[in-house]
Amino acid sequence: MGVVEANDNLVLIDRNDIQRVEPLNWWVGFKNQSLELLVQHPNISGRIPVISYKGVSIERINKADSANYLFISLNISKSTISGKFNIIFKKDNEEDLIHTYELKSREKASETYTGFDSSDVIYLITPDRFANGNPDNDIVESFKENHINRNDDYARHGGDIEGIINHLDYIEDMGFTAIWPSPLLINNMPQGSYHGYAITDFYQIDPRFGTLQDYKTLSAKLAEKGMKLIMDQVANHCGIAHWWMSDLPFKDWINHQKNYEDNANSWDSSKSITTNHMSTTNQDIYASKIDKNNMNEGWFVPAMPDLNQRNPFMARYTIQNSIWWIETANLGGIRQDTYPYPDKFFMSRWAGEIMNEYPNFSIVGEEWSYNPLLVGYWQSNANNRDGYNSNLKSPMDFPMQRFIVEALNEDEQWDKGLLKMYQGLANDFYYASPKDIMVFPDNHDMSRIFTQLQGDIANTKMALSYILMMPRIPQLYYGTEILMNDFNNPGDHGLVRTDFPGGWEGDKINAFTGEGLSDDQKDMQSFLKKILNYRKTSKAIHKGKTIHFAPKNGIYVLFRIIEDETVVHIINKNHKPVDLDLSRFDEINLKEKPLKNIISEDEIRWRSPLKINNKGSILLTTKLNR
Repeated sequence: MGVVEANDNLVLIDRNDIQRVEPLNWWVGFKNQSLELLVQHPNISGRIPVISYKGVSIERINKADSANYLFISLNISKSTISGKFNIIFKKDNEEDLIHTYELKSREKASETYTGFDSSDVIYLITPDRFANGNPDNDIVESFKENHINRNDDYARHGGDIEGIINHLDYIEDMGFTAIWPSPLLINNMPQGSYHGYAITDFYQIDPRFGTLQDYKTLSAKLAEKGMKLIMDQVANHCGIAHWWMSDLPFKDWINHQKNYEDNANSWDSSKSITTNHMSTTNQDIYASKIDKNNMNEGWFVPAMPDLNQRNPFMARYTIQNSIWWIETANLGGIRQDTYPYPDKFFMSRWAGEIMNEYPNFSIVGEEWSYNPLLVGYWQSNANNRDGYNSNLKSPMDFPMQRFIVEALNEDEQWDKGLLKMYQGLANDFYYASPKDIMVFPDNHDMSRIFTQLQGDIANTKMALSYILMMPRIPQLYYGTEILMNDFNNPGDHGLVRTDFPGGWEGDKINAFTGEGLSDDQKDMQSFLKKILNYRKTSKAIHKGKTIHFAPKNGIYVLFRIIEDETVVHIINKNHKPVDLDLSRFDEINLKEKPLKNIISEDEIRWRSPLKINNKGSILLTTKLNR
């Protein structure tokens, strides 16, 4: 308890008698002047909240089905100044309960929150498996999973936020411009908590990863380097050990709530009503109601209750939580998990409210579909026949990921091989904004790209260089640069998310320094580093015109062009030396011009024929001094 000064110079007592008030704080100066507080405390519904603070008014007091909740709708006028005030909860013949709430000044204007775009390359990290910067936070005895075991792929290994901070120089030097750590919020689950997607408190950093201050420090240090922090958020579900599961506010706070409450004491997978994962029901004009409902209302897995965003209080809670993290951590973007699973009209509202407040922000949503029509449907301003507008800037390019793998694994035939990459990119005519789609070789939920390409290093280089040259926002998973793989059990999530070598004291191999890496690993690391660092300042790759030529004789050529910069990307699947006739590309106007090889730094002259001696990628630029 302490004494603070209110905005009207009245001295107030800083007290926190209430168990929980969320959001934990708010800010003045938003376009949307409304704020809805979730208040949780024994029998709080029997009390009347009172606020006396200039510019703040109570619009509505909403009781829940549980007597232990109130939802207080506030209006914060444009003239309101920052400061603390008391919310007094009154009840006849009982002592007042007081909670001191704070409205902060915003650190910067909404328009200056700049999201990721096609000039960025994002480094995806599973924090528990990247680096252990603070062994002291490895175990929290009071938590359900209170041990670490690096020999168990599904146990916690001890990686944390400090470990990421300690290696930001490595990430920057490699050429990445943004990081996306998988969720860092509390996952107080009995097992498998390392991955972060079963959140049990949406406002708290998991102490095994660090503190809120650690997270803010990570963001600040990234900003100092001109890099961005992307937060992985989950609107669709929570963990079954979430604090509210023992006392849900409303009878419809989660989907299939009665089924859960009736079976909670004997809960197992046989009791759960799980989703059918049929995301096509969001667009399918023939879809049955039962399939649509099961897709959107079924639980993702039995340990992850499905949140009901059709409940207006849940909807507002989720939107405010996202905004709270943007302001608190100075985010440079949000990645939203399982995007097509919640109510799609809520997701449009969620993204729309964020983008309305932060017009230069970025959100990427996960739609795991290999159908370009479905991916395009979810992008903002798509010309959807049903009139739906998602307000989502960036869907994920799962179709292109598959096309690339198939193209490189297949022998060249009239309907196979490189043609799939070429035709996959040709699908861009359908997308509202191709350059804003996120493309990737793999991620934390699928086999490593080196595994998918059957351990072929040349094919892996071709896949990665193509992804980095396309009109897209590329994302690479940690360890791709050192050929991390899951050959021993392809697709196994625990193995895919292997520890990054050198992230733990005593590791015999250290990828951060290169100690103990094989020649192939060092070569891949160098290959990616050169492309990534060239890409950082390449306007042609960021926003240039794209021209590609249909694959011919096992060779596929793509150009990125802007003003005085042309970047040439050549994919060659031939094992024997070949001569490439350059006259086919005369429309690019490179004849007799000097170009530099981005990898070897050798200079050539664009003169036919171009002799290609080895299978793999060739990357050329007209920028000779870069």
